[in-house]
Amino acid sequence: MAGHGAWEHAVRVEAEPGVWLEGTLSVPEAVSGVVLFAHGSGSSRFSPRNRYVAGVLQRAGLATLLMDLLTLGEEEAERWTRHLRFDIELLARRLLGATEWLTQLPELGRWPIGLFGSSTGAGAALVAAARAPEAIQAVVSRGGRPDLAGSVLPAVRAPTLLIVGGNDVQVIELNRQAWGALRTRKRLEIVPGASHLFEEPGTLELAAGMARDWFLQHLVTASRDAQPGDAPL
Repeated sequence: MAGHGAWEHAVRVEAEPGVWLEGTLSVPEAVSGVVLFAHGSGSSRFSPRNRYVAGVLQRAGLATLLMDLLTLGEEEAERWTRHLRFDIELLARRLLGATEWLTQLPELGRWPIGLFGSSTGAGAALVAAARAPEAIQAVVSRGGRPDLAGSVLPAVRAPTLLIVGGNDVQVIELNRQAWGALRTRKRLEIVPGASHLFEEPGTLELAAGMARDWFLQHLVTASRDAQPGDAPL
């Protein structure tokens, strides 16, 4: 369900020429920004964890777009080959297409956009942010792989929050490496007792609150002509 007071409906987004992806757009009564979700492969716009986070953001006045980054045919092939979940270039292109789609919506086009990435979607979100610094003004990664953005990380200008579970030891190290490469406003938050999927009681709520506060700080106060990342770290 959408957050209290949010209007929700299904949309089809042309993320690349001829590539239509399914999504769920939720718009609260009073909007102050928009957040596009970028999940990893194997998840979908119906992910209960992402829908929970989206509800928290909606109640704070942020519109959300949860969408599948792969077509149905690609998802079916991915179950056997797992060749697309690490295709960061493909996922980033589609995020950029969805970002462009959002900017053209009459009711949302004037609001700043943030990206919320999980798993490999976090790497794609950072690549997209580096390529569209004027459109994408904040990034949050939850249990993500920001390291997959590789050499693009120093070019990211959007303020970036990395959230990792305290029990997700290997991913903590990968996030620390990515954090070190970022040259923008950045923060690394480790949630005690949380595993990779934040399934432990209270951990997802804590992560969602961190994401909400980050987006409110960096989207609500942002303007279309602001240049994210200009302020010192």
